[in-house]
Amino acid sequence: MDDMLFYDRLQFAFTITFHYIFPQLTMGLSLMIVFFKWKFLRTKSVKYNDAAKFFMKIFAINFTMGVVTGIPMEFQFGTNWAKFSELTGSIIGQTLAMEGLFSFFLESSFLALFIFGEKLMGQKLHFLTGFLVFLGSWASGWFILATNAWMQHPVGYEILDNGKYVLTHFSELFANPWLLPAFLHNQVASVVTSSFVVASIGAFYVLRQKNIEYGKLFLKTGVIFGLISSLLIAFPTGDWNAKNVAKYQPASFAAMEGIFETEEAGAEIVLIGQPNMVEKKLDNKIAVSNILSFLTYQDWDKKIQGMDQFKKEELPTNIPALYYSYHIMVGLGTIFIGIMFLAGFFLWRKKLFTIKPLLWVIMFLVPFPYIANITGWYVAELGRQPYLVYGLLKTADGVSPTVSSGNTLFTLLGFVALYMLLGLLFLVLVGKTIHQGPKHQTH
Repeated sequence: MDDMLFYDRLQFAFTITFHYIFPQLTMGLSLMIVFFKWKFLRTKSVKYNDAAKFFMKIFAINFTMGVVTGIPMEFQFGTNWAKFSELTGSIIGQTLAMEGLFSFFLESSFLALFIFGEKLMGQKLHFLTGFLVFLGSWASGWFILATNAWMQHPVGYEILDNGKYVLTHFSELFANPWLLPAFLHNQVASVVTSSFVVASIGAFYVLRQKNIEYGKLFLKTGVIFGLISSLLIAFPTGDWNAKNVAKYQPASFAAMEGIFETEEAGAEIVLIGQPNMVEKKLDNKIAVSNILSFLTYQDWDKKIQGMDQFKKEELPTNIPALYYSYHIMVGLGTIFIGIMFLAGFFLWRKKLFTIKPLLWVIMFLVPFPYIANITGWYVAELGRQPYLVYGLLKTADGVSPTVSSGNTLFTLLGFVALYMLLGLLFLVLVGKTIHQGPKHQTH
């Protein structure tokens, strides 16, 4: 049973990690495409329209890969996690169905119109199709986050005699206090990723002295969006999320912050340290006293429960992974603010395009927002363990009893091989699109 649970979790972790490479770009990039198209309508400058269509090509490649890699996860609910689906399907099935019926069809239909229908529709309707693609991609995030929010903080439910969960109030599913902060944090994080991608392509063009006009436009737009979103990811959205975890999942909060023992006179914030699970402490710790209490409760001396206040079965099952994921996410977010602030300063001074070391940094920094986004999701999911539905349904009780660990391992190896090929194909297609550059067309 332990092997079965391990391989089921490993397979889902791998497939969802690979899948989330793609939607985290499409959600943020759709907003920036709308911005470029809006600027074209206002200024009549063709470079903005070319930029919108160029990035819609990259959006389309990501969207296609997201669809291909997302479908296997849906099947896993029925194969590896059949018991979970049986017990909670009447709740999570509703939001997942709405994501498919409303968001996916809205996004995919108007994506095709945006790519192929510009001359037929005219510029204002073309802008509208781009806006509807943005709306569909963000609505998709909303429904997925509504599903996850219920698993993190279940509301508006009752448990029937047969053990199945049903909704008592449909509206509570979307009024969940976990949902809005999680959604805003996730969407702003996707804007961070797209901003760095846009700025990185711009830096590449400027450094190569190719498509320089577009390179400068992409750099300027990416840096401005990147600075704003990097600040918003920390405050208020990140702060709001952390306070939610402290309120609704206090054991997870203690674990991700590395608080092994309760400090009655205020909790310190740990900057660096390694969890020592044998001696129940942080090794080589660098911390600042009372800051965590102030950030969480605006009270320097407020007590925050440590892991010593909880039973072992109430604590996350992998505390080191949760702790490191959280600190990687926060550390990278801090670096993003610093780099984008520096780039924004030189942009304001009209010197950014000539400072090659900073352009190289911006170009090669592009993988790190992906890492920050994925570790952020690890924080959410590792923090919820050992539960599938927090406080109600244990992960071990949600697996399919008839699917062996050998079968799961075999299909996992197949996914690894297939996704490696898909990843290479994705890089080739995006690389070819960037190499061709935004092509000016007569309008």
